[in-house]
Amino acid sequence: MAGLVVSGAQVSYIGQDCREIPEHLGRDCGHFAKRLDLSFNLLRSLEGLSAFGSLEELILDNNLLGDDLVLPGLPRLHTLTLNKNQITDLECLLDHLAEVTPALEYLSLLGNVACPNELVSLEKDEEDYKRYRCFVLHKLPNLKFLDARKVTKQEREEALVRGAFMKVVKPKASSDSVAASPKSRYTPLPSASRELTSHRVSGINISLPPQLVQMSRLMMPHMHQVSWGSVAMFTMGKTQRATGLSAMTSSEGKFYMP
Repeated sequence: MAGLVVSGAQVSYIGQDCREIPEHLGRDCGHFAKRLDLSFNLLRSLEGLSAFGSLEELILDNNLLGDDLVLPGLPRLHTLTLNKNQITDLECLLDHLAEVTPALEYLSLLGNVACPNELVSLEKDEEDYKRYRCFVLHKLPNLKFLDARKVTKQEREEALVRGAFMKVVKPKASSDSVAASPKSRYTPLPSASRELTSHRVSGINISLPPQLVQMSRLMMPHMHQVSWGSVAMFTMGKTQRATGLSAMTSSEGKFYMP
């Protein structure tokens, strides 16, 4: 078969522009292949991979695999590379890998949106990538290498403590981009919550969204003993730290949340 290279238990079918795994590839090589390289093709599906039940290494770089990627159960697979595909939902992928590849020790996802670094976006930095590694190791604690970088003892310990809180949110495709900065990591308040409630404090009007007034009552149940000025500043201070929003002052002396 043109393009097929077999060397012992290693099978390569690289750069053949195939959109699916050829049936005869599994029929002829599936029973003995331990390493399978299908990089530089046009794969959108891995149907037919179930014929390769003894795989230990699987190379799928430079294909068109997305979030609907489905692997069969591969109990011996210890190495999987999915560099430069179209994967955006990291948590979905990791949950699937934890189920079907229990022996996985080496994983590489460079060049996918799900892997936040400069290869996919100049807006990402080392801190984004560190959080990503922490979350991956939380989901796949047996990994020894991630993206060609060895997993350190410190990373493993941090993943045990903080990994569950390092979830990388799948980016949402939207025609009207969020007006906030690209580095912003908060969820914009619903439009209804932006309606302002005005209160008179020390001779000026302070306008607060209704939800902040309710929040202040929860945080300061004995509100009747506190001036509205301290409530307003306390509430806005808490909200700024929690959401990253900034209080601004208009020319009329009114405080408002953008």
